[in-house]
Amino acid sequence: MLIFRPILTALLLGATLTATAQTSKPSADQTAFQKGTFAGATADKSHYHVVYQLDSDDPKLIRMTLRNMKNALEDPRLKGRLQMQLVAYAGGVNVFRKDQAYESELQALKAQGVILTQCSNTMKERSISKEELFPFVSYVPTGNGELIIRQAQGWALVHP
Repeated sequence: MLIFRPILTALLLGATLTATAQTSKPSADQTAFQKGTFAGATADKSHYHVVYQLDSDDPKLIRMTLRNMKNALEDPRLKGRLQMQLVAYAGGVNVFRKDQAYESELQALKAQGVILTQCSNTMKERSISKEELFPFVSYVPTGNGELIIRQAQGWALVHP
């Protein structure tokens, strides 16, 4: 009954309800889509921020995350306008382990300005030393805290 109360009240007061989706003018994107010419969103900001969340030790997911990051950096709409960070925690710590095969992809991301961060809390909980990880990794107190702060700062969150 609570869901219908605003509608019932509007009807009792003589208000007219209309479906705006049916009566509103189509957007330029909708029109382009209908014509078959839509090529994606327009990057109309001078700068974009994105944080990638990695909390799995699944090699397929780790590779996919690194590939997604590379693809975003190569998107012509975002070239030169994208600040990116990778936050690894829980099983995601594997991406930074020296005994794993991700160093070349990580170095390439770092060379493009990507901030590579590891959750210190995970390291403590799993008894992992900094010596076990690549020396170019930075550390944050908690992965979740970093994601919360970045989102509050307006960063987009991607969790492949």
